[in-house]
Formats: sequence, structure tokens, C-alpha cells
Amino acid sequence: MRLRPLALLSTIAVSALLLAGCAGSASPSPTSTSDATSGDVCAQTAEPGAISDGVKVDGQFGTPSKATFTLKQDIKKLQRTVITKGDGATVKKGEFVSYALSAFNTTTGEHIGDAGYPGTEQMLPQNVLANPTLAQVIGCATVGSRLAVAFPTGSNGAESQIYIVDVLGTVPTAAWGEEQAPVDGMPEVKLAKNGEPSISIPKTDAPTELKVSVLKQGDGEAVADGDTTLLQYYGVNWADGKSFDSSWKNGEPISIPGNTYVPGFVQALAGQKVGSQVLVVIPPALGYGDKEQGSIPANSTLVFVIDILATQHAPAAK
Repeated sequence: MRLRPLALLSTIAVSALLLAGCAGSASPSPTSTSDATSGDVCAQTAEPGAISDGVKVDGQFGTPSKATFTLKQDIKKLQRTVITKGDGATVKKGEFVSYALSAFNTTTGEHIGDAGYPGTEQMLPQNVLANPTLAQVIGCATVGSRLAVAFPTGSNGAESQIYIVDVLGTVPTAAWGEEQAPVDGMPEVKLAKNGEPSISIPKTDAPTELKVSVLKQGDGEAVADGDTTLLQYYGVNWADGKSFDSSWKNGEPISIPGNTYVPGFVQALAGQKVGSQVLVVIPPALGYGDKEQGSIPANSTLVFVIDILATQHAPAAK
């Protein structure tokens, strides 16, 4: 039996419900659904019930836990009880939240698995309002809170489960690393107050090789081969300086399982640390080559500013 995903669009590896992306595309789909929920996140929170109230937990916040509860209860709707209230900020609309969980079978009491804790399957931060289930579970909680959640039997036949969820923190939607000196010959980047970049192309010929410079140096985990990163990007064509795509314009950060972007984009991410902002100039051979891609002409040199917000390492081979 496998973990039920906390969010139906969770990137939790053990549930194998990874978001679909276009392999080889440098302009991927956002992490959430296009019909993301709206309104007051607190109004969407699931109410506590007798089942979630009856869960007893053994273990410290931030570590996998054990849970005991009355078995074989009929869970008719999702219930959420705050076991301990954290002293951090309240999770708000549009914020990306890091969380961890332990899951249990309500029929047998079996510990199904853990995710999001050190040494367990990693999960990328999620947009609270990107999915109704996630909003019901984590919405309006404070950072540092531990929650008991009772899931009813799913319409797809998934068995009812008990989750213990730790709300670990929120992730900024723009790079926060230390600013670095600009590199001569590279495009000039300016940032708006919210972190959204703009790019000015120098009046020189486009380079024929990949060029990468770090604009902000983060101090988080390094992106490894096969990772899935949560990132913001802003892309322009060197030839005319016009933006052809931007996660900022699309409304939120994005991720694609395995970072299956164009080769130059992937090379720019390799080894970079979470919290960093990276500027990359991609020659045609490492971009779309002699193929036209939407509004991008064939043989285009691409320029991206990439903010690396989080990374999820690929599961170890078994």
C-alpha cells in the first residue's frame, strides 16, 4: 500500500503522482492546476472531527512520528485537528509551503511511510491554494504546527488514511542569495520590487558557447543530475531582447520532473545552490537548434534569468 498524496498534485515520489511536463521544453507548465482555488484560505480549511481529534501522536515535530487511533472507523469526510500550534506565521494565499508527513492505514494501523523528513522521500514546496485538498489540510495553519488529518476513502478506491502533517515553513518566490558582481559581456539584469527580472541585451554578437553567471549566490542544497527544481524563470531572445516566456507572467513558480528542459537550461542549473539566481545565455545548439518553437525563431540564442527556490533529488535506485 502506498501513501496517498496530500495534495492531488503533490510531487511526493512514493505516490508517483508527478506533474506532467513537456520533455525538452524550456517553457514548462506551472506547478499548479489552471483552476486554482481562490478566496480566503482559512475558509477552506477542513473542520476537526471525532476521528482526527482522537489521534494520539508519539514523536517530535520535524521527525517521523507514530500514531495510535481507533481502527476501522468510517471516515465520511476529510477532518483536520491541530495537535500542536506552531508559533510561526500563518500560511497565506499564494505561499509555497514545505511540509512533511507520516501516513497510517486506518483499518490495520499500519505505518505506511514518511515523506519530507531528513532521510525520507523529498517533496517540493507546494502552493497552498493550487489544490483544494492541500488548502483543506494546510490552509490557515501556522508554521511549526503539527496536524492530524483523517482522509476518507477516495473515489478512485484509495483506502482511508490518517496523516500526521508537520508544517515546516514557507519558501520565497524569488531568489534570496547574496548578490554577486556582474560579469562583463553578459546581459544586464534589473529586478522589480517583487523580484521579477528584466533583461537588457548588449549591442554585440551573441556568444557561440554557453555562458553562465551567478547573480545571487544561495546557500541551500546543490541541484544534482535528475533533480526536480522549483524555480522562477524569465526568458528573452538575444536577437530582439523580447521576452518569449516567463513564470512571473504565468503567475507562479514552476517545476518539471527530472528537469527535462533544453540542454543549456539544464547545464545552467547543474551544481547551483537553492536560493541562487542564475543568468544563462544558451546558443542554438543547446536550445531549440534549427527548429522553430512557438514564437521563438529557428537558430535563436536564448537568455534566461533563473531563480532556484527548491530542489528535490531523484529517488535512489532500488
